[in-house]
Amino acid sequence: MKKPKESPAPPPAQGPLKIKIDGKEREFDIEDPVLPDWIEDNKLTAGGYPYDKKMKGAEYDETLEKLQIELVKAQAWLQATGKRVMALFEGRDAAGKGGTIFVLRQYMNPRTARNVALTKPTPTEVGQWYYQRYVDHFPTSGEFVTFDRSWYNRGGVEPVMGFCTPEQHEKFLDETPHFERMICNEGIHFFKFWLNIGRETQLERFHDRRYSPLKNWKFSPIDTAGIGKWDDYTKARDLMVERTHKEFAPWIIVRANDKRRARLAVIRRILLSLPYDGRDLDVVGKEDKKIIGEGPSFLEK
Repeated sequence: MKKPKESPAPPPAQGPLKIKIDGKEREFDIEDPVLPDWIEDNKLTAGGYPYDKKMKGAEYDETLEKLQIELVKAQAWLQATGKRVMALFEGRDAAGKGGTIFVLRQYMNPRTARNVALTKPTPTEVGQWYYQRYVDHFPTSGEFVTFDRSWYNRGGVEPVMGFCTPEQHEKFLDETPHFERMICNEGIHFFKFWLNIGRETQLERFHDRRYSPLKNWKFSPIDTAGIGKWDDYTKARDLMVERTHKEFAPWIIVRANDKRRARLAVIRRILLSLPYDGRDLDVVGKEDKKIIGEGPSFLEK
């Protein structure tokens, strides 16, 4: 078994959880500092992930730096031409959204590269058109804007946790493609990334957060409540992708059990999609089709 971690964090306690994975019933207790072997052994390959080892750190660092140089070029092109980019990052809790956004923006000029991570709606925002508070943060000329969660809260978290009505959920699924068509018609380069992880991967990351003195602030009551709702989130995700995946605004699915490969895949997709000056396609490289694809058909794989 993995050795216990020190400096436990103080989220509310809960009892052991019965979990069924691949037909086997397991027990997971977030309050136990020892990570079970069945999670440790499967945290990378969970959900049929196609690699059994993480990308080596040296290879990742070298490739990332080259791609980040290309991102700086792309940002200069945005500023010179007035083009706009908006990228949404969605996925289950602990899917790696924040870390991916960080390396994406790490060397960009923060004056024209913003990240949007909204808290729960205020009473005023609750009374507005649902999309309104997000539109306020859309990019202006020359900007690159990322969203760490977006209006797709209503496609997943809200219906699963009971934060919206079934009627509001259905209305969202019906209206969102029309809303996103307007974004694309406006000429904004629009990306929707779903970072997909396996169940053991998520449990290991939750456990790491719970006992990390640096990351325990990430472990929230929503995480605690959601541990046992894997199947509910899966159904909501599948329906969301099916109803809102469109040719003009496709869902880009990234298998993200290995954070290193996932981050590189996201950056590559953006760079391959932007016709910026000085783009070096040899440096950008080709996509890894084992871990990145589009729409429901790739999710089913």
